[in-house]
Amino acid sequence: MALGRTSDVVTDDANNIALHDGKPEPHQNPPPEAGFYGYDAEKTEERGRKMSRIGGSKAIGVGDSDSGSVVSVGKQMEMEASNAIKYRTCSWPKTAALLFSEYICLAIMSFPYSYSVLGLVPGLIITVVVAALVLYTSLIVWEFCLRHPEIRDVCDLGQMLYYGWRWVWYLTAVMFLLNNTFIQGLHVLTGAKYLNTMTNHSVCTIGFSAIMAVISWVCSLPRTFDTLSKLATLSAFFTFVSVLLAAIFAGIEAHPKGYNTGGKTGALVGEPTVLVVAASGTTFISGMNAFLNISYTFIGQITLPSFIAEMKEPKDFPKALWAVTIAEIIVFSLVGAIVYAYTGTQYNTAPAFGSLGNELYLKVSFSFMIPTLIFLGVLYASVSARFVFFRIFDGTRHKGNHTVVGWASWAGILAVLWVFAFIIAEVIPFFSDLLSLMSSLFDSFFGFIFWGTAYMRMRRADYGPGWITKRGIRGLWGFSLNVAIILIGCYMLTAGTYATVQSIIDNYHSGLFGSAFSCASNAL
Repeated sequence: MALGRTSDVVTDDANNIALHDGKPEPHQNPPPEAGFYGYDAEKTEERGRKMSRIGGSKAIGVGDSDSGSVVSVGKQMEMEASNAIKYRTCSWPKTAALLFSEYICLAIMSFPYSYSVLGLVPGLIITVVVAALVLYTSLIVWEFCLRHPEIRDVCDLGQMLYYGWRWVWYLTAVMFLLNNTFIQGLHVLTGAKYLNTMTNHSVCTIGFSAIMAVISWVCSLPRTFDTLSKLATLSAFFTFVSVLLAAIFAGIEAHPKGYNTGGKTGALVGEPTVLVVAASGTTFISGMNAFLNISYTFIGQITLPSFIAEMKEPKDFPKALWAVTIAEIIVFSLVGAIVYAYTGTQYNTAPAFGSLGNELYLKVSFSFMIPTLIFLGVLYASVSARFVFFRIFDGTRHKGNHTVVGWASWAGILAVLWVFAFIIAEVIPFFSDLLSLMSSLFDSFFGFIFWGTAYMRMRRADYGPGWITKRGIRGLWGFSLNVAIILIGCYMLTAGTYATVQSIIDNYHSGLFGSAFSCASNAL
């Protein structure tokens, strides 16, 4: 991806479009004051020279308002200046807080399980490779959003990517809402698991799930990311403390949970075994599920267009992205490797808190995860509610002001989302396979396929037909890499979904899962 090169910058006409008759305008260097990519959040139209857009000034046809037209960031901020509720208010540190809360999450505690299946060395390699791919594709998302500041979410982006086809917008919207609601459901499930663990199953698990859903609904009510970013900072901090304590406790306790008890399968015997590579006989299904668990934790590009759409200075987004990616690689690798080293292949669980043999250690470390158990579901609920709310009230006073209709509708949309999340948590009452299912169905598109396509569309807009050969080795390399990214997504969608569904079926048959809508305890 040619980040920051002046050869990617082209002039605009009066409609901010850089293509005429399918051909790009001659390239020109932006003036020094125009900023990165020639982008200026305050004076885009007056002096900025933007990168080529991939379509006309109405490249997206979402909704009936004029929001599909090209409106610069500065103009958007002017339009909402008189509103009581302003959306483009996030600085890059606040956006970084949102990203930290999204990525530094409970799913980290599935890494010891993944390493136990893949082997420690392959697991660590996959961790770094997936992180690098997600960083690269996230920069593609950012570049695309800079070119098209009217994008509000990944659904707008999806329709624009695929030539304005309306059915793509609807398909993307369905996947977008399902992905986010599944994540909400995962946190309802884990919240019930936490409450069962702390109270020794004092209430029916369905009741705990309902309590978690109601608490999350209340916490979802703030309407801007600027407000949520304050909670995000606390969430990320407490998650870091939680996983750090889990790693420390795993190292200092005498033995992991289930040590030499045999267990249901008779496998819980001997000292913890650490595998450098995958064990002989590891099945495709278990290996794919382990890979999908790692991928799920890293892949979060689905929310990036929504975050960028509320930034005051979208050009600063990479600062937040790099900070989070570096922290991810360090935290995920260290916590996963340390906990796996002390719990071994035979004693680790997902999430790994359940591997701690000392009950006090388990409860203390798990308790620090409470803010994330609530907040991350809240964040995805807010992204989904924003998507629905903006479509209903775009262009009305209810969107940017405190009105009874606006707040009642916002609360109602969130309530519906949390009801569906509660149902998902009860129908699919397991952790590891739920992560894998979400990863294969949704991350294949929102983590890989979309962004390989976006790269190719942008480069063709910049260089016209034959862009692959015009750019020499850079063009061939970029094309090859992004074809590989698309193929990875297709593989995750097909083979990954098959492996996950088969794993769910096998685990139900073996009695490892409880039944749907069960009162039985799911405590660690």
